[in-house]
Amino acid sequence: MLKQRVITALILVAILLPTLLAEAAWPFALLTLVFISAAGWEWSRLNEAPGARAVLQGAAVAGACVYVAHVFHLPLWGALSGAVAPHVHAPGHALVGFIVPAEVWLAATALWVAGGAVALRWGPTHWLELPRDLRRLLGLALLVLAWMALVESKAQGLNYLLSVFCLVWAADIGAYFGGRAFGRRKLAPGISPGKSWEGVVAGMLAVLLLAAGWLVADQQLGVDAPSLYSRLQWGLGTPGMVLALVALAGLSVVGDLFESLIKRQAGAKDSSQLLPGHGGVLDRIDALLPVLPVSLALMSLCHG
Repeated sequence: MLKQRVITALILVAILLPTLLAEAAWPFALLTLVFISAAGWEWSRLNEAPGARAVLQGAAVAGACVYVAHVFHLPLWGALSGAVAPHVHAPGHALVGFIVPAEVWLAATALWVAGGAVALRWGPTHWLELPRDLRRLLGLALLVLAWMALVESKAQGLNYLLSVFCLVWAADIGAYFGGRAFGRRKLAPGISPGKSWEGVVAGMLAVLLLAAGWLVADQQLGVDAPSLYSRLQWGLGTPGMVLALVALAGLSVVGDLFESLIKRQAGAKDSSQLLPGHGGVLDRIDALLPVLPVSLALMSLCHG
């Protein structure tokens, strides 16, 4: 099992790394479009619509992504260096260069905060009572928003994108080891019995430690663009940055729990077997689904 996981991970890195380093926008946009469409296929299968309907859902996700990219003029083809205006970082100057209107990310934040709370409170007993097509439409919306946020984040620079990815990974790793060492109080036993409140706190602390190290790296290394952590500190101050990062770490747990809820309702251990040893695409991106758009919503507060 471990060997299979490692082989799959190495293949994924070998595919993803060139798209991250490419100057043109299209390799990363195209690769992530394929993955997010596969996640749409998985979502449909987990919500009582397998077979041709699942394929149609994946195609609908891809089509919707291309459509919103056209509407909001997301950079998909040319070089990223000319896709957005340069950032200005000085006292009294706002961060500029973002593409999608802030209202989109603020609406996504409201959806995840309010909808996530409702889903985790009543989802274990009422999720399957929602009309199947409504559940599929919700999945389409969440996946399209996540893809838009991925493309927007890549346009802000590789350092920025990686800092968002690593936030989610740090929260997950910290929660895992913190939960194993100190976990006593169950977080959501009806959805994911292994998660604890102590693990959540450990994940948040891991994110704050990561941010502290990344802030130093931003100052000392020749990065291509400021990270999420530097931008939050400049825009919100250190206390605001800490609160924002704690909120993002918490939302990463919400995304993880939400996908676990859907799998539990479907009687599935993994979202699919597309990634041998890792389960499905949704299993790998569940925590990113809320964190990507909400991190951009927080960026909008730094324009103030």
